[in-house]
Amino acid sequence: MGSTAFNLPSSMRALEYSEARKFSVVNKALPTVRPHDVLIKVKACGVCGTDVHIHHGEFGAVFPLVPGHETVGVVAAFGSQVTGFAVGDRVVADNGEVCASCHYCRRGNELYCEKFVAHGVMVDGGFAEYAVYPHHRVFHFNCDELSDADATLLEPAACAAHGLDKIAPRMGSSVLLFGAGPTGLVLAQMLRENGGCRTVVAAPAGMKMDLARTLDAADEYVELPRDAAAAAATMQALKDANPHGFDIVVEATGSAAILEQAIDYVTKAGKLVVYGVYNDNDQVRFSPNKIFKEEINIIGSFSQTYKFPAAIDYLARKRVAVHGIVNKTFKLEQWQECLDAMSNKTVIKAAIVFD
Repeated sequence: MGSTAFNLPSSMRALEYSEARKFSVVNKALPTVRPHDVLIKVKACGVCGTDVHIHHGEFGAVFPLVPGHETVGVVAAFGSQVTGFAVGDRVVADNGEVCASCHYCRRGNELYCEKFVAHGVMVDGGFAEYAVYPHHRVFHFNCDELSDADATLLEPAACAAHGLDKIAPRMGSSVLLFGAGPTGLVLAQMLRENGGCRTVVAAPAGMKMDLARTLDAADEYVELPRDAAAAAATMQALKDANPHGFDIVVEATGSAAILEQAIDYVTKAGKLVVYGVYNDNDQVRFSPNKIFKEEINIIGSFSQTYKFPAAIDYLARKRVAVHGIVNKTFKLEQWQECLDAMSNKTVIKAAIVFD
């Protein structure tokens, strides 16, 4: 292990699940630091909808598990083969590890690695005082104006940057994005910066839509009523106002029902982006003839590879605004309170913070 200015403790506090829905704050040994690893003293770790799915045993979760996949902190120590890092460096971690030797990795498609390991999903992640990652998945960022809590948006922003690559918007594209959640707001801004001449965000009224306006995430905002009949009328009005549809339609709510409707807003030869996190047993029905005759492209966008540098640049240079997305922070001991806030939709995005 490399030299360290920190006096590392022999144990750390961590939020650990023994199985789905069963968790506690425990004292456990610090993670083992392999020769190519960086040990991070965690300052903040973002909470997203994926963590709720993991709470219920979905999303490929492997227990026992310390969740948390949006880790921000400072370098506490590093392995013997690590260069380019110093103790105290401010860093953010990519939660994915790949094998580099399977069928997909050898074709340059590491995101589909057959031995993909996700920190916070399959192995321990950032809901702990310390977390360990391979050095090539750890990135420096030097932006004093970006707080630790706001910096937890770097991982979602990397995913949005990957989505942007998959969508490949043409200049002058019209964009409709369903949902005003954290990743949706980041993607909306990136699309607006990269080809989205007219961007519309459609979501229920409330603090998320208020924040969307504050962040200037779109050109237009369509508030969807909670009442089913009123929402249907609003959706029909949106369709009537845009009879040719939108070049790019993004479903970022994680609702299969909205995804089924979203295809009706895609213009001919347009793109439907499946961007939300859905329940494992969700199914959707589309007309294959519509896809066939109108040459609609359906695009999935999951996670990211090699997009952290782009995400860091966009946030550090304020090309994408994130302040206010993390609107509540919690300690490890408040995890149930955090889950309740997410379930009750009283939080836009939460983060677990330390110190």
